[in-house]
Amino acid sequence: FLAHCRSLIFPLLIRQGKPTPFFTFVLALLFCVYNGYLQGRSLSNYAEYPSGWLKNPCFTTGFIGWLVGMAINIHSDHILRNLRKPGETGYKIPRGGMFEYVSGANFFGEILEWFGFALACCTIESLAFAVCTLFILSSRAKQHHQ
Repeated sequence: FLAHCRSLIFPLLIRQGKPTPFFTFVLALLFCVYNGYLQGRSLSNYAEYPSGWLKNPCFTTGFIGWLVGMAINIHSDHILRNLRKPGETGYKIPRGGMFEYVSGANFFGEILEWFGFALACCTIESLAFAVCTLFILSSRAKQHHQ
């Protein structure tokens, strides 16, 4: 969970673009803090796993899903960051990677990532986060596709 630092690294890598409204930033920060607390508390205080859990097909499949989703997410963000040359403006359609299959490859990667996390953890909190991610990002992906 801690290895997913996209929200910390991505903003530092993007070129100058549209500013983010302060209220949106605060809401995103509060959500991330609350969700991180909820996931961490759930895993450290309430989740119980048998001794061989790391070899369980649920954990292994979920971990691979999380890893593949994160790789898609990072690669898609790289493509998006490099769409325009310095000084260029206007809309460009991303090409390459998963963008050849879905128009919101970054959203797809993130959804896959958190469903993999939910499968690996098998907690109601991780599933709730994955489902919320699905609803929020699929609506954003639909808007971007249009």
